[in-house]
Amino acid sequence: VITPDNDEDNLIIPSPDDLLVNLKNSRLNIEKLLNNFTSFFLDNQSTDFDLSSGLKSGFSLLEKIGGKMIVISSTMPNLGKGKLTIRDEVSVSGKAKESTTLLTSNNSFYKSFAVDCNKSQITVDMFLASSSYQDVATLSNLPKFTAGQTHFYPAWNASNLEDITKFNKELSNHLSMEINLEAVMRVRCSDGIKCQSYFGNFFSRSSDLLSFPSFPRDQSYVVELNIDNDIRRNVVYFQTAVLHTSTHGDRRIRVITLALPVSKELKDIYASADQLSITNYYSHLAIEKTLNNSLDSARDYLNKVIIDILLVYKKEIVAGNVGSSSPLQISTNLRMLPLLLQSLIKNISFRQGTVPSDHRSSALNKLATLPIKELIQFIYPSIYSLHDMDDECGLPYEGEDNYDEIIPKIHGEIILPECINATFQSLQKFGLYLIQTINELFLYVGGDALPALAQDVFGVNSVNEIQPGKFELPELDNDMNIRVRNIINKARQGKGSIRYENLYIVIGPSSNERGVGGMEMNRDLIALRMWCMSALVEDRTANMLGYREFLSQLKDKINA
Repeated sequence: VITPDNDEDNLIIPSPDDLLVNLKNSRLNIEKLLNNFTSFFLDNQSTDFDLSSGLKSGFSLLEKIGGKMIVISSTMPNLGKGKLTIRDEVSVSGKAKESTTLLTSNNSFYKSFAVDCNKSQITVDMFLASSSYQDVATLSNLPKFTAGQTHFYPAWNASNLEDITKFNKELSNHLSMEINLEAVMRVRCSDGIKCQSYFGNFFSRSSDLLSFPSFPRDQSYVVELNIDNDIRRNVVYFQTAVLHTSTHGDRRIRVITLALPVSKELKDIYASADQLSITNYYSHLAIEKTLNNSLDSARDYLNKVIIDILLVYKKEIVAGNVGSSSPLQISTNLRMLPLLLQSLIKNISFRQGTVPSDHRSSALNKLATLPIKELIQFIYPSIYSLHDMDDECGLPYEGEDNYDEIIPKIHGEIILPECINATFQSLQKFGLYLIQTINELFLYVGGDALPALAQDVFGVNSVNEIQPGKFELPELDNDMNIRVRNIINKARQGKGSIRYENLYIVIGPSSNERGVGGMEMNRDLIALRMWCMSALVEDRTANMLGYREFLSQLKDKINA
């Protein structure tokens, strides 16, 4: 509560000593409070939002004990020190000034407040659900420096069951996620190697000590190393130590030690490189260039990285330095690196063209925090072909655990089909495909799909009767419907993650486009199809080459 003189720095709050109660003894009172929450502001007509005062109140309550603040917002703050204004997206979106004008913080309060929270062991998590602009770029500073996370729900509508389900699942998963508290992390290296930069959501207390008020399960961190002296040993060591408090109050330390062999041969370095980790590392450097310079500089940098890696391999490793007519060459373990880095350039984070700044900022936040497995899927979506999947797919695996498969098979868990290439050429007009992008699930139905497929999966007589849009599959009592629903549910199970993707049903083009419910006349359905097609990152777009053309261009540049 703000005092009558409207002094934002002079707040009246409950005593922190009375806030912390024993859950077992006070459970009924807590449940009563939660059940009555919806009625407290039922008749409130005010649209003003003073987030800074609310944050300061929460800080005062938690300052002595630490903990978490969860901010759920449906409007942009328009009062107090945290006041934000709508930025002029029209004049700068897609232009050189987009990064510095739209993707950086618009109010210094949020970063300075986040630093204060970190010092008092308070994490801030943001759940931003609105149908309009919220300035994700500014508000995400709160989680960034307190080891929290920003969860963004664009075009969220409280009257839409699918939107409510997604928000409810993710908030519930977040509240029940296991975390560690009051953590600090330090990385040590052998002589001759130095930790140069750190990337992720935390605050650096000193040059080598990272502070996490809470240590979540669904984030990752990148450390950039520098060789500053000659290494005279055959093996170098890296040690990461995390000191933390468990949720049971135990103070613990976890130490991870890694030993790597040293080689003077460049071919050994290439042969041992991990293309997924390299992609993760360069995504962080591209984010840094975006925020400090421009999106163009980030895209140019990623293109240069690919050329440099291929050029050094050709000059230093390929026997005889082959002529210009030979194909591009790279070690087997790095063959997907050009595809991953080009897909990264096509990602909504760096994509050319007009992209709403809240969407781009949210994507940049994801790139900066996602664990490698999910980050790769965010860059290069998983596409499962369902109409011709093996008989065992969509059913629980009955054999012994097998982690050697491309998709590991675990006893009792649903078996997923193997993924296919993310290109429109892989999609048959009569097929059924599940496309997973981390943010969404698209169930793509070919425009020429047989009536039997429409009947088994959707319970309708033809493709024309399938309702496109954000819907769940009907529960039908047949083998195909059950298997498809099992695969969708399995895909949604992000272990260690709170995410829950909405399902969008998309109807693809048919041999006779006008036969698909007049789709050419419905702009919303066309937009949905185009949105789904943007996940096919190997294809050519208005501003980017297709993957095959991209490889051809790389070859020309390297030979030149």
